[in-house]
Amino acid sequence: MLYKAKTLNGFKLNNDGKEIGRVKEFYFDDQHWTIRYLVADTGNWLVGRQVLISPYALGAVMEEEQCIVVGLSRKQIEDSPSLDSDKPVSRQFEDVYHKYYGYPVYWEGPFMWGGYPGIVRDQTQWKKSVQTGKGWDPHLRSTQSVSGYHIQAMDGEIGHIDDFIIDEASWAIRYLVVDTKNWWHGKKVLVAPQWIERVSWDESKVYISLSVETIKKSPEYTAESLPTRDYEEQLHKHYERQAYWYGKPSATPEKNSRGGCR
Repeated sequence: MLYKAKTLNGFKLNNDGKEIGRVKEFYFDDQHWTIRYLVADTGNWLVGRQVLISPYALGAVMEEEQCIVVGLSRKQIEDSPSLDSDKPVSRQFEDVYHKYYGYPVYWEGPFMWGGYPGIVRDQTQWKKSVQTGKGWDPHLRSTQSVSGYHIQAMDGEIGHIDDFIIDEASWAIRYLVVDTKNWWHGKKVLVAPQWIERVSWDESKVYISLSVETIKKSPEYTAESLPTRDYEEQLHKHYERQAYWYGKPSATPEKNSRGGCR
């Protein structure tokens, strides 16, 4: 299931029917463009701390209830490594964080989630999932801070990032929602991270290897709705790019749905 980041912002985070916070924003890495942490707003519960929750702990997204099930208790979160709210997420912190929860490290191995192309939620498989392979140095970016970055096509600027469309199964960012209102009278278009040539973090600009005309003629995207598989097929066919679901693992491990939402 696909969700817009702005839609998920403000969703309750529940464990066993009890609210432990609300979604504030997301951190993603700049290589695989995958959500690595959800930032939780805990109100007055843990003041002065950034509370990070890994997708390994996330269960079902309950859209009607505006809630995400989390497989962590308040006690586990309270005792987790502390990160000041005004500090970036360092590799050192991530090392300590993953050891505390026992999660596999996503930056060791050739795939999106380290040893596997998809997130493995079965804890009995975590030790088996780590494969030998060259590691990489992740740099985490905030969805809030990257929103507003300008999009530069091969022959001109087309707009700015307005939102992110996230795949709940893998927590990968599938598309950037680009607002072109200053060029094409409010039209919004979708661009996949795989089509990005490079990102200039200093300029706050994303460069893509597509022409302005090609993007302008892409299938119309309605911001009020999420893309269907038929729409995605048309989009990838238009850009002559292979869709991300080809080569996808045949089975998706069951997600933790502990407690539900109330």
